[in-house]
Amino acid sequence: MARCPASAREARWVVGDEVHGSPAAAVFDALGSDYEKAFASSAAHRASLTWLLERLSPGSTVLDVGSGTGRPTAATLAGAGHRVLGVDVSPVMVEIASRQVPEAEFRCDDVLRMPLPEGSYDAVCVYFSLLQMTRAEQEELVRRLTAALRPGGLLVLATVPLDVEEFDGAFMGQPVRVTSFAAQDVIGMVREAGLTVEWEQSTMFTPSHPEARPEPHLFLHCRRGGA
Repeated sequence: MARCPASAREARWVVGDEVHGSPAAAVFDALGSDYEKAFASSAAHRASLTWLLERLSPGSTVLDVGSGTGRPTAATLAGAGHRVLGVDVSPVMVEIASRQVPEAEFRCDDVLRMPLPEGSYDAVCVYFSLLQMTRAEQEELVRRLTAALRPGGLLVLATVPLDVEEFDGAFMGQPVRVTSFAAQDVIGMVREAGLTVEWEQSTMFTPSHPEARPEPHLFLHCRRGGA
């Protein structure tokens, strides 16, 4: 285990050396709270959370993959009385989230490696957290997250629907290597995992940052069969 600040230990998060050294962790360690500020004005994200809240039973268990600073996703869900576990590879993000949303639990871990027991969650949120994974990793993770849902459980996924693989670019001034799918292939991926798409929303969004550019966003709101 790597060392972590006292405030983070109190919030019950763990850091593995291999996670702290990942490229995604380095990017989001550097961005910190600037990421939250850049995306705070996303009406589509707020609408997505409203869709989820309207369908969750009281006290539902929710996994927030790539939980960032904890806002808006974990804060909104925990504030509504749901039990939220946020997972992120960035120790800096996890520390910020633990401080900002003390009513949720946050863990610094790599979701590709952490156990995902079958049928453990009522809902899973995956907001823009696949983009630095390979296509094979994205497909495998979506399958595992679907299996981790209880029958009838909900999965909300948001991504940048571009047909790119290991594209070297910049995001808010940070170098990134991005892999994604075109919109129809993202939809195909979630359907192959066993999910039904109940609502999809496409929009263009420009993060509030001087080095940000307009980017397409795709939100998929899905349900696992077997309810």
